[in-house]
Amino acid sequence: MTNSVKKHCAAFIVIFSIIITSPILSLKASANVGDADGLKVYPGGMPFGVRFYTDGVTVTRVDEVITENGAKSPALDAGIRLKDMITHIDGKKISSAGILSKEIADSMGKSVTLTIKRGDDIINIVLTPQKSKNDGVYKAGLWLRDSTAGVGTITFIDCNTGAFGGLGHGICDSDTGKLLPLLRGSVSAVRIGGIRKGAVGTPGELRGYFTGGKIGAIVKNTDCGVFGVLSEVSGELEEISVASKAELREGEAEIICTLDENGAKRYKINVSGIDTSATTSKCFTVTVTDPALLEKTGGIVQGMSGSPIIQNGKLIGAITHVFVNDPCRGYGIFIENMLESADSVAEDNKTKEAS
Repeated sequence: MTNSVKKHCAAFIVIFSIIITSPILSLKASANVGDADGLKVYPGGMPFGVRFYTDGVTVTRVDEVITENGAKSPALDAGIRLKDMITHIDGKKISSAGILSKEIADSMGKSVTLTIKRGDDIINIVLTPQKSKNDGVYKAGLWLRDSTAGVGTITFIDCNTGAFGGLGHGICDSDTGKLLPLLRGSVSAVRIGGIRKGAVGTPGELRGYFTGGKIGAIVKNTDCGVFGVLSEVSGELEEISVASKAELREGEAEIICTLDENGAKRYKINVSGIDTSATTSKCFTVTVTDPALLEKTGGIVQGMSGSPIIQNGKLIGAITHVFVNDPCRGYGIFIENMLESADSVAEDNKTKEAS
């Protein structure tokens, strides 16, 4: 790969933050979804909305509190940093920014202990809230994020259970690049309302918006995609066999994606640079060759993450990233990697249900 195409970004659109709730459902299929041999699934290609609530709250800004004695910065004085994830206050688990704010307000200025995840480290920090001169409320001087939402594409749906996989990569913090820990999440229907074409240095995007309520639940956010269960599956879908990574060949293939109200369509691509040892979301290179897709989108755009890739009549993978300096090109993930992650998710939830 040349220097001009080394930069890339996930082909997923983060559109706003929202607080939601949903149950944790089992992803386990009647067959072993981690075994590509003989497995058939419904190929995706349809857009979906992801809304999820993170496991803890992330510090996005450290600010001052205006007190009777001047400006104070309780968070800064305590040693809190940007991108810290606060998980507990005085041993109580934090599930939202609102809960943390209330606990701090209720402290009446008494010092509290915050449990923080910083990178791979877990640390405890003592913070002393200060009383705001403006409203008389005790505050920490923190701006927090506890949820996120966005639009991507479904890759596959399990024929037996309605379990699905999408995106082909994890949803990560936009600043740190680290996987966001999922507490709970939901799936919503999405309509594509327009397209901003990609250009060199500026990734394009599918402009989608949520059209209704919850149509499924998100179970897990992993390096190889998000996984969950849909409440219903359209009877119009047709099953397709799954290919192992050993079956993937350099050369022609197709992707399935939705660009407008006409639904999912197939477009021609070329596969190259296959790395069978890859274990995450960058397993091979995809080049868009279809004139119709290039005309509409300029290549790979945000919102196409998860678009299934078909070769020789089998599902072989999904689109994951676009090269910022060459929007005609991007990365793909082996479907085998996604299925292995889905199977590990199923085992995780089986353990949770048994406990």
